[in-house]
Amino acid sequence: MSKTILVVEDSSSMRQVVSIALTRAGYEVLEAGDGVEGLTRLDGRKINLIISDVNMPRMDGINFVTQVKQHPRYKFTPVIMLTTEDASSKMQQGKVAGAKAWITKPFSPPVLLDAVAKLVLP
Repeated sequence: MSKTILVVEDSSSMRQVVSIALTRAGYEVLEAGDGVEGLTRLDGRKINLIISDVNMPRMDGINFVTQVKQHPRYKFTPVIMLTTEDASSKMQQGKVAGAKAWITKPFSPPVLLDAVAKLVLP
């Protein structure tokens, strides 16, 4: 059975690049355009991993991850932040919120897939 990954990213082109890489690697992909939409995707189905941008409209990635971690069903779902943000203070906020990994854009799909393979829940 394929594993499901939620990609939360406000740039549709970036969402597409990430989705294509994940789909080719055999994952099922759910997409959301920002944190608010991302939360609506957490509807009880199993999500094995979340990949989220940091800077998004309506709800940023840090707040999104904080909300996800308060959800009993998704509390232990690993989160990878995929962002242009490389300030250590932001990375620390992400870590505190519950992010397990931080990948900066532009990224190479093999690096992303490697991180995904290491963190995705069984």
